[in-house]
Amino acid sequence: MKKFHLRLIALAGLVALTLIYSCKKFLDKKPVGSLSAAVLANKAGLDGLLIGAYSMLDGFAAGFSTSWESTTNNWCWGGIAADDAYKGSNTTDQPPAAPIENHSIDASNEYLQEKWATFYNAVQRANDVLREIPLITDGSVSAGYATEVAAEARFLRGVYHLELAKLWRNVPYVDETITYAANNYNVGNPGPIWDKIEADFTAAMAGLPKTQSQVGRANFYAAEAFLAKAYMFDHQYAKAKPLLDDLINNGNTSGGQKYALGPFEDNFHATKRNGPEGVFQVQMTTSDGSGGLNDNAGDILNFPAGTYTSCCGFYQPSYELGNAYKVDANGLPMLGTTTLSVADFNADGAHTRMVTATLPNYDIPSLANDHGLVLTNPFTPPGDPLDPRIDWTLGRRGIPYLDWGLCGGETWSRGDIVPYNPIKNVFWHGEQASTADASTWGAYPQGTAINYNMIRFSDVILWRAECEVESNDLQPAEDDVNMVRNRMAAHPEYWVHTYIDNANPSLGFTNTPAANYHIGLYGVAGSHPATGFAANGQSYARSAVYMERQLELAMEGHRFFDLQRYDAIYGGPAGASYMANVLNNYIAADTRISNPVLNEHTFTAGRNELYPVPQNEIDKEGGALKQNPNY
Repeated sequence: MKKFHLRLIALAGLVALTLIYSCKKFLDKKPVGSLSAAVLANKAGLDGLLIGAYSMLDGFAAGFSTSWESTTNNWCWGGIAADDAYKGSNTTDQPPAAPIENHSIDASNEYLQEKWATFYNAVQRANDVLREIPLITDGSVSAGYATEVAAEARFLRGVYHLELAKLWRNVPYVDETITYAANNYNVGNPGPIWDKIEADFTAAMAGLPKTQSQVGRANFYAAEAFLAKAYMFDHQYAKAKPLLDDLINNGNTSGGQKYALGPFEDNFHATKRNGPEGVFQVQMTTSDGSGGLNDNAGDILNFPAGTYTSCCGFYQPSYELGNAYKVDANGLPMLGTTTLSVADFNADGAHTRMVTATLPNYDIPSLANDHGLVLTNPFTPPGDPLDPRIDWTLGRRGIPYLDWGLCGGETWSRGDIVPYNPIKNVFWHGEQASTADASTWGAYPQGTAINYNMIRFSDVILWRAECEVESNDLQPAEDDVNMVRNRMAAHPEYWVHTYIDNANPSLGFTNTPAANYHIGLYGVAGSHPATGFAANGQSYARSAVYMERQLELAMEGHRFFDLQRYDAIYGGPAGASYMANVLNNYIAADTRISNPVLNEHTFTAGRNELYPVPQNEIDKEGGALKQNPNY
């Protein structure tokens, strides 16, 4: 069996068996030229099917989907659709991405179809494994191994359905009983499927070991973490809390490492992958003979343009995100809002009116940046006190950018409106030969070996903080937020530092911080009792937890879905229209730079919290599949 940390797809014929685009597109056709279930009824066949199911974790089916449209990292669905980032590049590049960013998306959008089709393909691959197990009678598969493989398949099926439910909420649940032969493939979407997703993860926990010999395979704790995640989306905090307690107190990676918070940047470094913070990572490899099929192709657009890469300037961090890392005199986030008038622009960039917006306090004023400057213009990075995570999350002019040299800021962007560059998905130049390849797209060396963290340990800790806030257990919630913050507060060696020689970054770094970093702790732990959660109440504590997730997990594809979870429309605790208010105020603030993609657009409460079901899928399902509200 191929090692799962290589994520190679063995037995090419299996791909033909399992390429199921959606509930209908392939289920209504008999497979042609594929291997039969009888031929695969042995351990080699079962392992091949399981590898095929795991291979879909990156959200990419070669020949049937476009990696950056369907990717699991959700840079478009979770990032540019929220306040993390802009589409980037120039205004007309990748036209289907613009309506995702500005909330004008409709059911014909190409990216929607790719995402839906790819993940139902993935669901069917997991189901193929479950259907195959009872057919194996040659003695090659022990009862114990069959139980473990079934648990892995149910884990994967839960993961893939959860990805679909995050975007659409109301999606068909497709299990191994849904087949062409049974003629039951027109599956409806009458409502949420959280209970079925939770059942898959519960079953997976019962059959999975706590360690694996192959680090890319799911273990007990990975399933427990995904069950907790499903409960968080289902707002069942009391059920999530004991799972999160167990993960924090006892959890370990598939490789057996006790979960821990180490250097922040290690989570995004190809040569340091599968470390103790990786609760579950999608495995990415390069130079493995697969022709780029196993690298992180979902991020191939998301690099600075014209440096060590030639393309493409997408997924550029927003002004809002840069501002969010400003801190107060205690080194704490600038919580709270201020209402003021801001300029509004039309789509052509003309100033038309003043509008009232309620902006986060960190937005006033905006962090100084190099917008509008060329490379020959002098620029000194601002001296504002900043959370040190900022420079591992986005590239800023004049700050060391990994080992590439001082970041060029807006001169490295392609659309000439954004001074910040993505960095979490970017390779270190000194390791480029071994950790980046040309992917499947072309000659650009932008397919990397950087694993994607579907869940990392800080995610788990902050979920527990959410649960504690909702039970009004505020001191433990404060302690959990401080646990995440203390990673950087107690370890200045984890910060970005200046180069020994700016002209030769390969010489390494000094011990001098690259900016005025300041990160403090809440409450007594930070020697500031007045900032404690209990002293300020549940609403303050909730805001602090939400802010911590924004800072810690920015540019990782979570932000849109966090805002969706918080909103009262689907059971969240933050109040009605919370998501709409956050994103419409973000759009209003962003008009200060006259963003042609966002200008004159609005996030509509009761509609844009979910994405529209692809019209093509509705048309094929014979009336079983219904559109989401207000599309």
